[in-house]
Amino acid sequence: MMMFRSPTLGTLTLAQVADDIIRERRLHAADRYRLIIGTDSQPRERLHEATFVTAVILHRVGHGARYYIHKENHTNMRALRQRMFTEASLSIQTGGILSEYLQQDADKWHIEVHLDIGEAGETKQWIREIVAWIEANGYEAHIKPDSFGASKVADRYTKS
Repeated sequence: MMMFRSPTLGTLTLAQVADDIIRERRLHAADRYRLIIGTDSQPRERLHEATFVTAVILHRVGHGARYYIHKENHTNMRALRQRMFTEASLSIQTGGILSEYLQQDADKWHIEVHLDIGEAGETKQWIREIVAWIEANGYEAHIKPDSFGASKVADRYTKS
């Protein structure tokens, strides 16, 4: 079971994260929200493993955000391409499960997936392929510099 940490609520299941998201949206029903999922990773080369952090972010536009972090280690992570596709896969997986929990809410949820890839760097060669995969799963894909969910929020927790 995927467990998430909230800076304010502590350890939560993904179902509890969904409940908190729904509660927050109902509390401020007139506000506009963005629901963002982003994953980043930090390799540990000598161990051939990587730490992956998936962030679920509820951005109450103009009023800040709340976020929930899931952290896991993967072994046999040798190639950058493998890490980038694992990051995308974890975001898709989290989005799918979260969407099921959010179906109990009457409002429709639009999920953005923020990817830690961009035009400036080694990852640019996989942008088209990864973005198409994200969009084929029904999510809106964002890459750097517009992918703060992965490149800022999740990234912050990969090193701790």
